[in-house]
Amino acid sequence: MGVRVGVVGAGSWGTALASVLAANGHDVTIWSRGDEVADLINKRHENRVYLPGVALPKSLRATTTLSEALEGTKLVVMVVPSHAMRETAVLAAPTISPDTIVVSASKGIEDEGGATMFEVLASTLGNRERIGVISGPSFAAEVCAAQPTVVVAAAPTQDVAEQIQAWFHSTRALRVYSSTDVIGVEIGGVVKNIMAIATGVSDGLGYGHNARAAIITRGLAEIMRLSEALGARPETLSGLSGIGDLVLTCTGDLSRNRQLGLRIGRGEKVEDILAGMRMVAEGVRNTKAVKQLADREGIEMPIVNAAYRVLYEGLPPSDVLAELFGRSLKPEFR
Repeated sequence: MGVRVGVVGAGSWGTALASVLAANGHDVTIWSRGDEVADLINKRHENRVYLPGVALPKSLRATTTLSEALEGTKLVVMVVPSHAMRETAVLAAPTISPDTIVVSASKGIEDEGGATMFEVLASTLGNRERIGVISGPSFAAEVCAAQPTVVVAAAPTQDVAEQIQAWFHSTRALRVYSSTDVIGVEIGGVVKNIMAIATGVSDGLGYGHNARAAIITRGLAEIMRLSEALGARPETLSGLSGIGDLVLTCTGDLSRNRQLGLRIGRGEKVEDILAGMRMVAEGVRNTKAVKQLADREGIEMPIVNAAYRVLYEGLPPSDVLAELFGRSLKPEFR
């Protein structure tokens, strides 16, 4: 039986999730910051700005009024850029009922304090037992095209995780697993964006498949070190939100973070690339936030540090990667 759903954020991923939920028979309203996207969804049943050529369910409605999207909902899906999550959640809080389940589909960590999106929602909305996250290897365009996709929904309790799983699962497009390891699911989804930038840089410099495989593999080691230090379960990082999302984002050409890295490796300046991007490459902000978090926790993350030096210190990527591969020798496992 369908429920009333509000999706906050009408970018490509928010639109894709709203489309799945509407196709599953739910009463879905998506909130857009601007009139253009809302009008396209309502009148043409297409988000031509972020997902051109993708037909959306005619039952999906869009609004630019946040309260209209949220009133009477049983499920709220937050899909705004991570740097806007706290501000948006504060605005949404008065309209969200205490018994509503709120799911973050955004991947990021706050610059100040290192809070994950789950922690941001818990601190602004309260009732952390009814907050969850959804993550995994998933490009929005493929989900909307009903190409097989598998993700994981996590929440503090199994009951809430399974409820989220049931609402999102679609035999048409989306298989959903459940988990109670919220921090593991979130950290995997955050750090993989940084690794995608690094592999993109490597590929853009003309390095081969060997280098790419090395960055992905050692990147997973860095993700696991940070996640376990924050209380995650190791097996989570061997799953969909860990190695699954990492491989997709580091190798798939639909990855904005990988494309950013490719352009940096080919000689373009970071600020010029970002100025021309309409959609956010979360890995840029995440690099700074994850470096701060790793430094705070005393976790060694050489690839994250390398990405930081390229993105924020302006060092030549060829020099930084040469230093990365030339680090002192050590055992693979400790």
